Amino acid sequence: MRIDKFLKVARILKRRTVANDACSGGRVSVNGKDVKPSYKLKIGDIVELRFSSTVIKFKVKELREFAKKEEVESMYEFIGE
Repeated sequence: MRIDKFLKVARILKRRTVANDACSGGRVSVNGKDVKPSYKLKIGDIVELRFSSTVIKFKVKELREFAKKEEVESMYEFIGE
């Protein structure tokens, strides 16, 4: 699954275009490397999302094409902020 789609489906970012811009702007890294929006995410990857002064870090536990609000928390696990 593409990283930009995962960020949208998991409701980490509100819109896919915002996720796309974040990846293109160098604010998203997977396993320590900056990635493009088309990066193919795998289970077990460590994703780091950087905002102005905040860093969100989480581990991918499950990949789904669609997820209900209640199912979202099973898709990732926060490591730190």
